[in-house]
Amino acid sequence: MKRVLIVDDEPMVREVLATYLGREGFEAVEAGDAHSARSLVPEADLVVLDVMLPGSSGLDLLREIQGSVPVIMLTALTEETDRVLGLELGADDYVTKPFSPREVVARVKSVLRRSARVATASDPVEVGDLRLDPASRRAAIGERPIDLTAKEFDLLRFLAAAPGQVFSRAQLLEHVWDSSPEWQDPATVTVHIGRLRSKIEDDPTHPTRLHTVWGVGYKLEPWPA
Repeated sequence: MKRVLIVDDEPMVREVLATYLGREGFEAVEAGDAHSARSLVPEADLVVLDVMLPGSSGLDLLREIQGSVPVIMLTALTEETDRVLGLELGADDYVTKPFSPREVVARVKSVLRRSARVATASDPVEVGDLRLDPASRRAAIGERPIDLTAKEFDLLRFLAAAPGQVFSRAQLLEHVWDSSPEWQDPATVTVHIGRLRSKIEDDPTHPTRLHTVWGVGYKLEPWPA
């Protein structure tokens, strides 16, 4: 049974989500603030995390989690800045309030399926001097380690498995996020591409490795070792 930690300061939100998750066979654990959630995160298979929490915010807790467990953020419809920042900090998905509990459960299943697939793909990938080791979740260019969030690693690994091939944002949502433009904003992909460029490019404003093919999508260009 997968354990889902629900972190929200509204008891009704926690109760409703816990009920719907329980019906689908999940074990739901609740926390009303970041402080009480910290000790529960290591035992969770996924965290549903509200941005607005008393004391430390959900984004503060997300920074501490550092990709150790999948996270779905809950944000208000008007909090675009928080949604973008959450994705940059490694959130796997987000849902805007007010939301359908069934949608949240569907997102939980989707993120867990994707995480399971990634865990089974353990062969190292090399593109030029870029090396990705899924078993240890480590990445490096030459001798220089690259500090990637879980989602950044998954995206880079997917692109590196087919260097030179162009993937649309819809395809990347499907294969990396196990989602679609109907379910998730394609800007999610754009944000993560920008974050990857800041980490693997010598000059992110003039990328030589991670290219945009205008009107089509993105590709990882093979470069010399």
